[in-house]
Amino acid sequence: MPHCYRHLTAEDRAAIMMMRTTHSIRAIAAHLGRAPSTVSRELARHTVDASSGYDASLAGYRARLARHRPRQRPKLHPGSELFDLVAYLLRQYWSPQQIASTLALMFPDDNRRKVSHETIYNALYVMPRGSLKKELIACLRQGNGKRRPRSRGKDRRGQIPDLVSIHMRPPEIEDRLMPGHWEGDLIMGANNRSAVGTLVERSTRLVILAKLDGTTATAAAIGFSDKLNEVPRALRLSMTYDQGREMMKHAEITQRTGTAIYFADPHSPWQRGSNENTNGLLRQYLPKGTDLSVYSQEELDAIADSLNTRPRKTLDWRTPLEVYSEVLKKSVAGPGTLQ
Repeated sequence: MPHCYRHLTAEDRAAIMMMRTTHSIRAIAAHLGRAPSTVSRELARHTVDASSGYDASLAGYRARLARHRPRQRPKLHPGSELFDLVAYLLRQYWSPQQIASTLALMFPDDNRRKVSHETIYNALYVMPRGSLKKELIACLRQGNGKRRPRSRGKDRRGQIPDLVSIHMRPPEIEDRLMPGHWEGDLIMGANNRSAVGTLVERSTRLVILAKLDGTTATAAAIGFSDKLNEVPRALRLSMTYDQGREMMKHAEITQRTGTAIYFADPHSPWQRGSNENTNGLLRQYLPKGTDLSVYSQEELDAIADSLNTRPRKTLDWRTPLEVYSEVLKKSVAGPGTLQ
């Protein structure tokens, strides 16, 4: 049976006033057939002070005034300066949590310019149907469907020569304290005929994208080697990859860059969690089912810059670029400063 809310009547308030001194809130609520929270809120709102207590006639008068008082306008409403700022950041593919946390850092003493991430979500979904609502909701992170088991497709495992298991990786890589250790993968295009190489630095979460000339092992070796060689030697110590066949020439990458390569276990994406998460974010820019060969390296660099200039919760709401720049300065100062 659906619940129907009823306002307290004058008789209800009179009963509350008479029973308040001799009965508990739960007893009063049971007598009225109301929830205890209803009686509790009524007493909290309309008890003037300890000496005067609860006055039923005054409570009724206040309730009538409140019923006719216009509702306060939401803090985050279309057309406001705050809404325009939030909409701008959403269009940059910032998440509501990133926006809320950044506003709190920018305006710590101004509640009018701060808003929670729940409020941002609520403001978007209660907007009237239209192009603006559709546009802004499309900027939110979209949940991917269930991961397709690899058993349904071509087996890419067990055919990589001389692979070194992730379990042989030095322990300092696991704790993310030492910079220079990367996670790598491919984002595949339509019909698996094009791909973009992705690299994520484990301690700073910096993203690098590599344009590949195809999906072959040769293309992957050239693409990853070229981008890794743009990184200072002290900051390209290792890369962890899955057991995809595009890494058949991993020894060639190590020879060209000096980067040690470790391979995660099959069906263990959590062993490369930073890269998996980043690939999900990149799908907002590089949607599934599209031809990725049309993107130039300059366009891929711009996409990487967009991710690298977003504040990250795991970095105390600093951006990957900020943290990486600090690490880069230390590497230039000398190897002994990278601690």
